[in-house]
Amino acid sequence: MSRPPQAPGERPPRTRMTGTQRREQLIEIARALFAERGYEATSIEEISARASVSKPVVYEHFGGKEGLYAVVVDREMSTLLNMITASLSQNRSRVRVERVALALLTYVEERTDGFRILVRDSSVTAADGTYSSLLNDAVSQVGHILASDFSKRGFDPDLAPLYAQALVGMVSMTAQWWLDERTPPKEVVAAHVVNLCWNGLTNLEADPKLGGR
Repeated sequence: MSRPPQAPGERPPRTRMTGTQRREQLIEIARALFAERGYEATSIEEISARASVSKPVVYEHFGGKEGLYAVVVDREMSTLLNMITASLSQNRSRVRVERVALALLTYVEERTDGFRILVRDSSVTAADGTYSSLLNDAVSQVGHILASDFSKRGFDPDLAPLYAQALVGMVSMTAQWWLDERTPPKEVVAAHVVNLCWNGLTNLEADPKLGGR
C-alpha cells in the first residue's frame, strides 16, 4: 500500500535509526566536537542536541562523556596504528621509511579531526590510549628493523632504539606541523623527510663524536 501524498509544508517522516546506526552517528558527532573544542569544552548536551536525541540516549550507549571519548580515541588509535604497521611490514628498508612518513601524513589529511584529538588531549581517559603510546609502538617496530640493519653493517644494534626514537620523532613532529600548513603536498613532505632520514642513515658513522672528530 502506497503512502498518501505529503501535504505542502509537512515534514517528511523521520527514519528511525537502529541502535548500531545511532551509536555510529553519536561517535562521528562527538569526534568532530572533541576535535574542535577539546574534551573539557565539549558537553553531552551539545552532542545530544546535534544528534537530535535526548541525553539519556548518549548515556545508554556510552555511559557518559568519558566513555564516548574513550571509544573515539580507541578508533583513531586503531586506524593510525594499522596504517603504520602495514607500512612497516612490507617492502625494502628505504621504502618502509617512505611508507611510514606517507601513512602518517595520509592519516592527518584524511582524518584531521582524529589527529587533532590524539595529539591534543587523548590522555584524558586512558593511560595507554595516547598518541605517545602509539608512537612508542612505532618506535619499537622501527627499532627492530634498524637493529637488524645495524648488525649487518657492523654497528652496535643496542643503539637502534635511540635511532628509532629520532626517526619516529622527526616524522611525528613534521606531521603535527603539516596539520595546519598543508603545503607542500604530503608526497613532497614525505620525500624530504625520507631524504633527511635515509641519507643520514646511509652515511652513518659507527662511532660518532661531537665536534666532528
